[in-house]
Amino acid sequence: MATAAPANLPELLYIQDPLCGWCYGMSPVINRVQAEFAGRLDVSVLCGGMATGEQVAPIAETWEFLQNALADVEKATGVQFGAGLRALGEEGSYVYDSEPPSRAIVAFRQITQDPARAVAFAHAVQVALFRDGQDLNDPSTYNDLLAPFGVDAVEFHRRFAAPETARAIQQEFAAVARIGVQGFPTSVVRIGEQGYVLARGYQSYEQVRQGLEQLLSEAALNEE
Repeated sequence: MATAAPANLPELLYIQDPLCGWCYGMSPVINRVQAEFAGRLDVSVLCGGMATGEQVAPIAETWEFLQNALADVEKATGVQFGAGLRALGEEGSYVYDSEPPSRAIVAFRQITQDPARAVAFAHAVQVALFRDGQDLNDPSTYNDLLAPFGVDAVEFHRRFAAPETARAIQQEFAAVARIGVQGFPTSVVRIGEQGYVLARGYQSYEQVRQGLEQLLSEAALNEE
């Protein structure tokens, strides 16, 4: 007889933005945490809204700064930014706007009702931009990203265009702001009613693992 998974596992909230290069560097760490801590920890992704409102602008306006930042991210994390992104930056007209890709992640989450798969989809969205230079503002970009997850594209596009999904992502941005997140990525662990900031900014897997083990051990002691 199979053993039921324990209820109410601690949860790692990975707070990121689809347009955040440091988040692209952190996502492989989060994916590894999800695999290595399976059965001990649930992982969910939240979108923070880094480039919204007055921050929405053509990539040309920040490309010089971004290029320097990309080199720092590659050196620190080991991820690589692709020629597609560099071509997008050099051309300059691509509008840097966090809302459409964040709304896509919310639509995916609504359809699948599976936070774990939403983490993987969020990473696929980042890869589409940072490796392949795809247009995350174009709804058709997501068709190829959905295929490996078996998500129906027609239902996805219905949700993506729905006013309630637009409201849901604005509520998510507001919730992240209320948490007090100052930058991305931020990793928060929720154990029962308590929340603990695990990492602000990029951290290596080993750093995250050590922090998680300490939090989980302390939580276990408090339950005794």
